[in-house]
Order: sequence, then structure tokens, then C-alpha cells
Amino acid sequence: MNKCLLQLVFAAGCLFSLSLQADEEQSLDQMVAQPHLHIGKAASTGPRGYTPAQIRRAYGFDQLSQNGTGQKIAIIDAYGSPTIQKDLNTFCSYFRIPSTTIQIYYPDGKPTRTDSGWALETALDVEWAHAIAPGATIILVVAKDNSLAHLLNAVDYAVKLGARQISMSWGADEFSSVSLYDSHFNVANVSFTASSGDNGAGVSWPAVSPYVIAVGGTTLLLNASGVVLSEVSWAGSGGGTSAYVSKPSYQATFQTSKKRMVPDVSYNANPKTGFCVYDTTSYYGQRGWFTVGGTSAGAPQWAALIAVANSYTTSIISANDTALYNLATPVIRPIYYRDVISGNNGGYNAHIGYDEVTGLGTPHSNMLVPALTH
Repeated sequence: MNKCLLQLVFAAGCLFSLSLQADEEQSLDQMVAQPHLHIGKAASTGPRGYTPAQIRRAYGFDQLSQNGTGQKIAIIDAYGSPTIQKDLNTFCSYFRIPSTTIQIYYPDGKPTRTDSGWALETALDVEWAHAIAPGATIILVVAKDNSLAHLLNAVDYAVKLGARQISMSWGADEFSSVSLYDSHFNVANVSFTASSGDNGAGVSWPAVSPYVIAVGGTTLLLNASGVVLSEVSWAGSGGGTSAYVSKPSYQATFQTSKKRMVPDVSYNANPKTGFCVYDTTSYYGQRGWFTVGGTSAGAPQWAALIAVANSYTTSIISANDTALYNLATPVIRPIYYRDVISGNNGGYNAHIGYDEVTGLGTPHSNMLVPALTH
């Protein structure tokens, strides 16, 4: 083959590659994500739902001496909320949590409108990440809209800001080219969490990325003091086997499929056992205290758990899926996780060990956090 022909072949190859890249970028502009939240109870003048004190006791956070000091938790949401700082102040005051000033960024410019659903999602994410890790800095990185392109730009921006824990309480159905975007999450010393979805059996992106900790949902019953009465899987918990992503090495001894399974871990998500959230951005004409559930509640609180773990050490730990699975065996080690063994999500049953409804289970944070630092 002569030199000119080689140059033509090379040029054609480059044009084809650029065309593929342009097509993928265009598709991300056109694809949108939805927040994974559900309203348990309409707005009221006083809080209804689980309080920070109840949840901190239920999952063992009240037994930990650190609170996330020195860490940056990034919350990635579309549209944001114009009332988020004021709402957080009210939330903190009511529950006697130290207040904090949120750092808010708009990497692609400010949104041109407010979206009430995303505003409530933003309130849930920010308030509960702060409730679990009150010493951490909360960074809210707001995507201009809910296109996957702008949400990924917000993720990249959070990494550049130095966030070590990045929470994504949203998702879209997985698609054939999901692996092309793994580089956004394959970042050293940064932990990414994402909600697994709220529509039962099914696989959501970005939770399905092998570099993301996918958080499923449970129904957590507590008494007034936060003592756990029972915990079963939530019917809405997203989960299943990916059609496209290969099984990661950390799941090798946990499941027999050749593909990635989700979720990895779980957290309370049933809106009937939901969380107190304060939001004064109008949600269908309502403002005030909401009871909110969905797997979106677990993503920021798992990010906060990792922030608490990192506040125990001067060297940043890589709290990723590999670390979490290393602390389990095919039959879950009950010292670190509460193995949720009953219930289903419409396609899969929870059972002893790893399953496609609740993953490894929910955290015994008082044991899991110290183990992650060693």
C-alpha cells in the first residue's frame, strides 16, 4: 500500500471515529435522567418521617467519633433549588445539627427554570448528606438541565473541585454504549455512589458502571428511638443483570452471571418509611416538611458514610466496590452488613448473600467505617 493510500485510510478512520464520538455526544444531549425519589406524605408544617437521630442510630453512625471533617461531598443534581441554603438552615435548626454553608456551582451556567421535583431531590440529598456527615463540606454542583451530557459535565467539575465523594441520585435506563463513559467514574481516590432506581427490577445508569457504588432500597422499620425492628427489601428497589457491562472482578465469587449485577449495597428507601425533608420551593403548590423515600435517599448517605471513614485517616481511602466486596464473603459477613433476606423487586428475590434487590445489604456503619480505613 503506497503512502498516499495509507494517509487516506488513516484519514477515513479518524473521520469515522470522530463521527462515532459526535453521535455519542449528541445522544447524551438528547438522553435525560430522572431523580429517583418518591413522596411518602405531602407537605406539613412539622416534620413527619424518620429523623437524623433515628437513622444515625439505626445504621450505627451514632457510635462513630468522626463526622466527615476535612472531606468534600459533591451532590450532583439537575436544576438545583433556589431555596436550598435557607431550607438546609431550617432543617439544621430543627434537628439541632451544626449549620453549614453550601458551596454551589453551575459548570454550564445557571438553569433557566426551576424544576420542583429536582428541587425536592436537591433538598433530600443535601440535608441528609449533611445529617450523616455534618463535619464535611457540601458541594452542590448543578447541571443546567437533566440531559446526561450536562450531568456528566457536573460530575467532572466536582472532581476538579476536589470532591472525594460524589453522589448521583438519578439515572436513566442503561444503553449499549455505557462503557464509553466509565472514565468519568474511574478516578483514583474518588468514590461515586448512585441510586439503583425506583421502579423495581431493571438496570439503571450510572449505577451500572463498575466504577460506581449502586445503592438499592429497603423498608426499614424503627421504633421512636431508632432501634431496628425489621428491615426487608423494598419492592421499588432497582436491580438486575446488565445487558452490556461485563462482570467486574469484585463480583466474581458473589454471582454466576457473566455480566455486572446491581445494586451493590442498600439503604432505607420505601417512602412509607421515608425521611424528613424540608423544602420551600413549591412542589405542586406545597411547601414545608415532606416525607421522602426512593433509592435516591441512599446515594448521598452512602457518600456521607465514606466521608466519615475518610475523616479517620490522613490518607484518602479508595472506598469503592472492591473495598466493599472485600469486607464480605459469598455469605455476607454480618459484622459489616445487615443481610436483607426477604422481599422482592418484582423480578428478583432477596435471599441470604448477595442478591439483585439489596446487594450486600445495609451498613453496620460502626463496624464498616473502621474496617474501610484499614
